[in-house]
Amino acid sequence: MTNRGIVAAGAALVGGVPVAAWGLMGQQNYAGLPASELDYAFQPWDIGDGVAAVAGGLGLVLAVAGAVVLVRSSLRGALDGRWWGVLGPLVALGLMAGVGWRILTAGGIGANIGAGLLIIFGTPIAAGLLLWSLAWAFWLVTQRHGSDGGVELGGVASHGA
Repeated sequence: MTNRGIVAAGAALVGGVPVAAWGLMGQQNYAGLPASELDYAFQPWDIGDGVAAVAGGLGLVLAVAGAVVLVRSSLRGALDGRWWGVLGPLVALGLMAGVGWRILTAGGIGANIGAGLLIIFGTPIAAGLLLWSLAWAFWLVTQRHGSDGGVELGGVASHGA
């Protein structure tokens, strides 16, 4: 597989996870009242539940397809396994973003405690995951040699070309 294909698969995985989490989780409103009488920390997008579910399903298919391509590339040696140290935190960050948006836009009665806790605790965790991924990617790209003496192609293929 080419480097472009590996990058596209990584983008599919990292981009598909938050859409899948957001779309498949659905709106988390309080069930006792109509949406017009609920309090929101942030207004949810005006997207129907069916459309969100379809988008979530497509995001899931995209994420799984990207993961399959990346795992196969890792097993064949086309993808240096150290790049999972970049992809893993980005996938976790995407999952946090998709679920977090549903928590932030949940309609309830009074204060949305989950939104406050998410902002207080989730923001530093998300920043840490993002910084880790950026630092790890920078380190991999700027390394001169692969760990096993293979050919270096920008840190992507270290087992030879």
